[in-house]
Amino acid sequence: MASVKGQRRRYDSALRQEQARQTRARILDAAQKLFSERGYASTSMEAVASGAGVATDTVYASFRSKAGLLHKLLDIRVVGDEAPAGVIEREGPQAVKREPNQQRQLEAFAADVTTILERARPVDDIVRGAAAVDPEIAAFRIRMQEGRLDNMRQLASWLVAKRPLRGGIGVEEAATIIWTVASPEVHRLLRAERGWTVERYRDWLAMTLARTLLP
Repeated sequence: MASVKGQRRRYDSALRQEQARQTRARILDAAQKLFSERGYASTSMEAVASGAGVATDTVYASFRSKAGLLHKLLDIRVVGDEAPAGVIEREGPQAVKREPNQQRQLEAFAADVTTILERARPVDDIVRGAAAVDPEIAAFRIRMQEGRLDNMRQLASWLVAKRPLRGGIGVEEAATIIWTVASPEVHRLLRAERGWTVERYRDWLAMTLARTLLP
């Protein structure tokens, strides 16, 4: 009997966790839609709650503040789920690290970062706009950019470990180049402004990085 009760408790706990995850996902989807349509500053937590079909208290309980909601929205869109592993520990970057050939490293990176940018760049647009009117978001965006540069240093170190780069480019310079070329801003210019397809952008990114960095 105790075993049956234990199984029931585990089932109920798993069910509650899944329901909570689905609620958070609805809130995040509603927030992204409203932030995009109305702007961050003009969107209230009450409006997000209404869009998600939940009580306002539920939104606050899940994310504490509107800034916290935007932070989590970007985090989820970057990594793709709520698992605690950071971007660099994910399978995509780790596959890049394991690849012995520099050209294929850059091709794998371009494919992985394109997938990330397709999810996250629209939210980065929101963050960039919000940073202009909210000091807390402005500080968050600076931290986000620094974190992205740290990740590019990791990639650059993996490239340099295989063989020297073009013209003796070092890790720091290579990281800065990758950070710039693979930025959300460039992605927006090519995908949204110029209307490039995902495939064209991905292939351009791999080719541009290879021509710039490899011997």
